[in-house]
Amino acid sequence: MVLEKVLAAIDGNLDKSVERLFSLLRIESVSTDPAFAKNCLAAAEWLAKELSSLGLDSSVRATKGRPMVVAHTKEHGSGPHVLFYGHYDVQPADPVELWQTPAFEPQVRTVGGRKVIVGRGAADDKGQLMTFVEALRAFVEIEGKAPLRVTILLEGEEETGSPSLAPFLEANREELKADVAFVCDTDMWNDTTPAITTMLRGLLLEEVVIKAADRDLHSGLFGGAAINPIRVLGRIIASVHDGQGRIAVPGFYEGAGELAPEITAQWRALDFSESKFLGEIGLSAPAGEKGRHVLEQIWSRPTCDVNGIIGGYTGIGSKTVIPAQASAKFSFRLVGDQNPVAIREAFRHFVRSQLPADCKAEFHSHGASPALQLPLDSPYLKKARETLAAEWGVPAVLKGSGGSIPIVGNFKRDLGMDSLLIGFGVDDDRIHSPNEKYNLSSFHKGARSWARLLDALRS
Repeated sequence: MVLEKVLAAIDGNLDKSVERLFSLLRIESVSTDPAFAKNCLAAAEWLAKELSSLGLDSSVRATKGRPMVVAHTKEHGSGPHVLFYGHYDVQPADPVELWQTPAFEPQVRTVGGRKVIVGRGAADDKGQLMTFVEALRAFVEIEGKAPLRVTILLEGEEETGSPSLAPFLEANREELKADVAFVCDTDMWNDTTPAITTMLRGLLLEEVVIKAADRDLHSGLFGGAAINPIRVLGRIIASVHDGQGRIAVPGFYEGAGELAPEITAQWRALDFSESKFLGEIGLSAPAGEKGRHVLEQIWSRPTCDVNGIIGGYTGIGSKTVIPAQASAKFSFRLVGDQNPVAIREAFRHFVRSQLPADCKAEFHSHGASPALQLPLDSPYLKKARETLAAEWGVPAVLKGSGGSIPIVGNFKRDLGMDSLLIGFGVDDDRIHSPNEKYNLSSFHKGARSWARLLDALRS
């Protein structure tokens, strides 16, 4: 079988694959610091050259920020057109003194009985993106071409919020449109259990400013008679949640829906300790909706959190003042078909309805995006589950993500594509921290997993 030859090629070339990854890891492609702009360009050029060597039509595309790398297969087999996304930029190495070895001098070490690749970007995201490149390389070696029509998009600003990505997708919509996107910037369930992230919570960011008197007031002269915006804001914040941990904004749960029974059963059967999860951060009791498992609370239920409160005098010592205004920043994580625009308006109405005389509210929006969910009946999801189980020997966990991955929303809104989020990182990879690492098994079996999926999709 061709697949067996491809997998054997991946196995036989593992040492050379690691050497190639090391070459990429040595490039200090830190996107946040302008001093490293030339290094980011060097990483983009390295990747374009590597993809060209596999017979892809590859190019480095300029943006207002760091460059993009775009590559297309010239020769390929039958099946769907897939877009693979990754990023070559990395976080700064700081604090450098906490690295056991220099951040940009990668090496393979044995840690806790596992062989790991250590270096900045090993897991986030150079090691991950190279799993796909190495899978393609094996097909080209064995068959002389890619198994499917493949487009590769690698960006250099993911670690700084991807400011150039949306304009680039808009300008190159027709070129980048495909049947499905693959995103390899996520984690497995544990070292030996693969995972597919099928849900991403949406995000709504609101800032509320409560205003009252036309200036700050002396609390001795006006205390008791003048309304205090901090007290008003505190009462509003306290009213957002009821005694069961549910959000009391009218209409908030419209479209939230419930988990499919299959997913609920799988999550509850996972080896997950709520007490350990919370204990590791110094907490003991779940604070979300009563009766919901912690995994449901962080993956599939909507939330509202206050991220900051500002008001009055906050300097050293005391100042007896009744402030003229107070503000708070709110973030809502959304799920299912919740409409962020509708929720924003409902929240603003909820705040206004609680304002006493002489108070007014101003609102500032800091962004809104809907939740995303891959349909459980997706044929791409079905193939991914089958091939990951074949490689790892256990079923893949279908998990959610409490956070948001903007690129997936861009792909859905701008290009009309669903995304398969399949990554091979693990929780202790120390991404963004000193001594970042990537399990050698993740790198090796990640490439084998992509090879299996690519082969399955063309059949």
